[in-house]
Amino acid sequence: MLIGEYQHSLDDKGRLALPAKFRTIFKSGAVTTKGLDGCLFVYAKKDWQQLVDKLVKLPISQAKSRAFVRLMLGGAMDVSLDKQGRVNLPDYLISYAQLKKKVIVTGLYNRLEIWDESAWQSYKTKTEAGSAEIAETLSELGEIAI
Repeated sequence: MLIGEYQHSLDDKGRLALPAKFRTIFKSGAVTTKGLDGCLFVYAKKDWQQLVDKLVKLPISQAKSRAFVRLMLGGAMDVSLDKQGRVNLPDYLISYAQLKKKVIVTGLYNRLEIWDESAWQSYKTKTEAGSAEIAETLSELGEIAI
């Protein structure tokens, strides 16, 4: 399970060390893609395949389905860990997430998210301020009881 928040640095070659505790999960490779809210998503191969299986079932006749599939699949790149536990992020993904030197890696159960540090702080501040309202809205769905 991927959980937690970790501060890391992106080097000049676009390499990012993943948190050491997660490296075994990604030892057989990973897929990085454009995420939502301005971050990148990183999936282990098994979890990526489960997502792809769902994405390809979306109706191609609906514009929003096509757009989401393009975002997730068209923006995806296979990555592998080097001996130091780093992944090499392609320039187009670094640009998409506006990553600078300092980044935050967050674990969200079956994926990692990679955020520029300042973007993460802004997002986190906004989300934490509205956490009661978010929890109330989710409880109305009937699936989540906190």
